[in-house]
Amino acid sequence: MAQLSDMSFDTTQAQKAHGWWQVLLTGLSFYCLGLVVLIVTENPNIFPTVVMLGTFLVPAAYVAFFYERRHLSDLTLPTTFLAFFYGGVLGVFAAALLEPLFIRRLDFLTAFEVGLIEEFVKILGVLVIARHKRHDSELDGLILGAAAGMGFAALESTGYAFTSFLRSEGSLSVTVAVTLFRGILSPLGHGTWTAILAAVLFRESGARYFCLNGRVLGAYLTVVVLHGLWDGLPGLLATVVRADFDIFIAEMSVGAAGLLILWHLWHEAVRLQDDRSSETSVP
Repeated sequence: MAQLSDMSFDTTQAQKAHGWWQVLLTGLSFYCLGLVVLIVTENPNIFPTVVMLGTFLVPAAYVAFFYERRHLSDLTLPTTFLAFFYGGVLGVFAAALLEPLFIRRLDFLTAFEVGLIEEFVKILGVLVIARHKRHDSELDGLILGAAAGMGFAALESTGYAFTSFLRSEGSLSVTVAVTLFRGILSPLGHGTWTAILAAVLFRESGARYFCLNGRVLGAYLTVVVLHGLWDGLPGLLATVVRADFDIFIAEMSVGAAGLLILWHLWHEAVRLQDDRSSETSVP
């Protein structure tokens, strides 16, 4: 009987670990349905709904992926959702206010200035959510950072999709292309970068206080560099090489570097979670 119980538990856990696929496929189905309805009816009232389905699809699945793997964490779904909300709303509003004040030109270095600002404003959502909660778990920081970063990515992509729609004089195909392109690439950017920074911040902090030390500053500068290279490399390389494939490979390499760092932090966070659980279970 015990073996049957263990097998049932393992099956349930496996199903939960693949719930993000349900989020992704369900969202994709509704997005495609919305496009069909929009094309058939030509009803502009549903256009914002279709755009938001497309821009929130991958970010929501990305957050679900990590939340399902919170491994011994007490982090709740409402807290994760609030990080998504605050990271997105506060981040977008703060970036809109700060970037015009500090950015005066458009060149390769501008991308790093944007990185300095946006990586700072995205973490604000995490700080707001965690300020009255225990925040010394690296895994909690990683998940909340992923949620805050993806909230920012979803709202930013919504803005880009709307701007593309206006500039293309109402071209649905252009809007769909921008939505899908930014959605597919979103796991390589904002969510990963903020997850890295928040994970290190929580690892270095105490249960009731935040710690700003060299490691946290190093994590911040790391994600700023990744952000700057992601935004700036395409324009820089376009003046040197003419092959779009080379530019694509360079940008994917930056994205892969971020994911590799996050993968390392994830395994470290799980190990620390196991160590903490072992310490508390010892009589």
